[in-house]
Amino acid sequence: MNALDWRTVWRIARRDLHLGFRGLRLLFLCLFLGVATLAAIGSLTAAITQELSDRGRTLLGGDVEIAMTQREARLGDKEAFRQLGTLSETIRLRAMAQRVDQGAGQGRGNAPPAILTELKGVDAAYPLYGELTLRNARYSLPDPDHILIGQALAERLEVQPGDRLHYGSADFTITAIMADEPDRLGEGFTLGPVAIVSMDGLRRSGLIQPGSLYSSKYRIRINPGFDAATVRSDMEKAHASDGWTFKDRDRAAPGANRFIERMGQFLSLIGLAALVIAGIGVSNGVASYLAGKRGGIATLKVLGATSADIGRIYRMQVGVVALMGIVAGLFVGALLPPLIVALAGDVLPVSPGFRLHPLPLATSAAYGLLIAFLSTFPPLGRARTQPAAAIFRGVVDMRGGLDRHSLIAMGGAGGLLIALTLLTAREPLFSAAVLGATAAVLLLLLALGWAVRRLALIAPRPRRPLLRLALANLHRPGAQAAALIVALGLALTLFVTLAGIQTSLDREIRNVVPAKAPNQFVLDIPSVEVDRFRAIVRQQAPKAELNIVPALRGTIVAYGDQRVADLTQLPEGAWFLRGERGVTYSAGLPEGSDLTAGRWWRPDYVGPPLVSLDEEAAGIMGVGIGDTLTVSILGREIAARIASLRKVNWDTMGFNYILVFPPNILSSAPHSMTATITMDARHDAAMTRALLAAFPGVSVIAVGDVIDQVGTIMTQMSRAIVAAASVAILAGIAVLVGAIAASRASRSYDSVVLKTLGATRWQILGGQAIEYGLLAAMLALVALALGLTAAWFVIVRIFEFQWSPDWLVILVTLGGGALLTLGIGLAGAIPLMSIRPARALRQL
Repeated sequence: MNALDWRTVWRIARRDLHLGFRGLRLLFLCLFLGVATLAAIGSLTAAITQELSDRGRTLLGGDVEIAMTQREARLGDKEAFRQLGTLSETIRLRAMAQRVDQGAGQGRGNAPPAILTELKGVDAAYPLYGELTLRNARYSLPDPDHILIGQALAERLEVQPGDRLHYGSADFTITAIMADEPDRLGEGFTLGPVAIVSMDGLRRSGLIQPGSLYSSKYRIRINPGFDAATVRSDMEKAHASDGWTFKDRDRAAPGANRFIERMGQFLSLIGLAALVIAGIGVSNGVASYLAGKRGGIATLKVLGATSADIGRIYRMQVGVVALMGIVAGLFVGALLPPLIVALAGDVLPVSPGFRLHPLPLATSAAYGLLIAFLSTFPPLGRARTQPAAAIFRGVVDMRGGLDRHSLIAMGGAGGLLIALTLLTAREPLFSAAVLGATAAVLLLLLALGWAVRRLALIAPRPRRPLLRLALANLHRPGAQAAALIVALGLALTLFVTLAGIQTSLDREIRNVVPAKAPNQFVLDIPSVEVDRFRAIVRQQAPKAELNIVPALRGTIVAYGDQRVADLTQLPEGAWFLRGERGVTYSAGLPEGSDLTAGRWWRPDYVGPPLVSLDEEAAGIMGVGIGDTLTVSILGREIAARIASLRKVNWDTMGFNYILVFPPNILSSAPHSMTATITMDARHDAAMTRALLAAFPGVSVIAVGDVIDQVGTIMTQMSRAIVAAASVAILAGIAVLVGAIAASRASRSYDSVVLKTLGATRWQILGGQAIEYGLLAAMLALVALALGLTAAWFVIVRIFEFQWSPDWLVILVTLGGGALLTLGIGLAGAIPLMSIRPARALRQL
């Protein structure tokens, strides 16, 4: 018989295809989930990356930025900056804002007596890019006695334009309320709302003193003919020992870029997992559909249809549904990013608007098509190549493989899928590792399925009929043990993974609030007035615990013989090598530190420079006792010998420093003091008023406000991560449903035979419950190991949090997941109970 033409093939396929996609709904759902997940991830990542790139100059405030702390650039350096282009200078520091009309400290309404703010002094050239927008006014440089404030500051102090604020030793009249600060993201993390004054106004406040903790930034709009990246690179080399930090417009917000890289890794992991899981679900769904079409396929073959005709008919049906699932997934995936941005709140560094991104959508569509092609080939290949007689007895005889052409086509599709994954990945090695790990997990589950089938075959036959029936179901002809083990294993593994991620994130959030934390941090205490500071604290809170330490800033410029500037890439985890970090000196071992190696210097030590280093940082840099560490402090390089290593207890919320020097090295350098005050909370307001009255230049940080701010961001981040991971859970459940649906035909046959032999509905259902229970019990330990490994990788390797899961919650989740999968399996078995033996036997 001649092969059918395409028009006839389409007519047969269309007539056979149910309008409600009966039998192919799982195919539609799996492809929809996989493509929608990939499209949403790709579109969101592209939107954020493009937003950061498009606004690089605006976010940075220039083409190149040079920053330094506790000092300003020399006149000669500023003149060198001006040779490159237009220069803008800003100084930023933390300072307390008070209402002038508060008198003795009584606020208006519920307004606090004073709040911590980020005070920024700007020059006439600011901003070089973008626009500082005001509510109901146009921006111009404020007069020395005027100030611009953010909406958050206006709300917290209950002030408005025309009111006056007190900073340091000066009063300022509020000119307007800011609507948008163009370089806000480039400034990094802030502890309070923003206020802007002129450089003359900032100096008028008296807050800039020797040793004060402030940051000077010099932004340059480079002249034509200069390249920003080249300028930054040349300046880094020329000023490697000055302790400056540099940025350019292509990486205006390094913290935001690092966040996107980490989140991108996690989302890639979720996307690839959803992709593979969706493929398994598609294969199960098509197998279930073709099992229901067994009679029609055999009839077509008896009437003379060729194997090619069968392949085209059902491939066309599957292709139509797959295409609709892919299109629906693309539509939803393209619309999801704005919703994700709205739900994420402050977690995302920028809030991009809605825009279609063709490349991630096209990539997601290609993934969907390849997955559909690859996953449907095995069941379609078997249906196409089996003779009619084998198909008629296929309920009990599942033998039959793929021909050489089908294997070649599958190999080609698999190669294209791997190539597409690696070529479109932001980090090909990471994606390759994820694909390899996923393949290893699937092979492990398949091997476990084969082992379970062999063990069930050779195991002694139990006396109890239901147990014997459940055991036989694992190895009989047509048994779906391997498919069920893969589906159950994936589902339980994903439940454990989600529980491990969730509980570790919850613990991380709880660790933000230690068991004992100080009430206040106090910054910029004049070093010559420490005794007066102590007296005021004792007067306000006699039982307060007070810890005062010197505060400086320094940059590690070399360790051993390695210059940091010469590194092409920082060692993994070396965050302390990025720019300036806190530095202090102490005669004794600081609070919150434990000495782990070496010896502490004598209180009266006078000699060559020594330093005590955090042991974790020492391990990352590969240095130890006796090695040299070079630190730039206030532009001066100090080469110190490592005298001791310490374990720093970072979760104490006290002052924890990576670098501690002896007093003789730094005590003569300009610096201020910082303090922590632990007291009864009822003294907080009075303490703040007393300290600000005595020391107008100090900044008082309420630890509770900081904890709330960080906790809110961590909670939002946790919800976003769990929501993303839940997509894989849904895909895993879909795979389980598909595996159960794929075994429906053989289980229907079993049910009919057992009923004919006198079995009751409850006995049949009980046998299947025991079967699923045995599988879940055997898979529990495997799922626990695989799920915890995946969760550990996400928490520790991607987000660099502490691995601290709640084992009880994980075990309860594993048990609940096992019960849920058991319930899904039994729910799929309930319709089989209504099959009448006589009617079913006539259809065989």
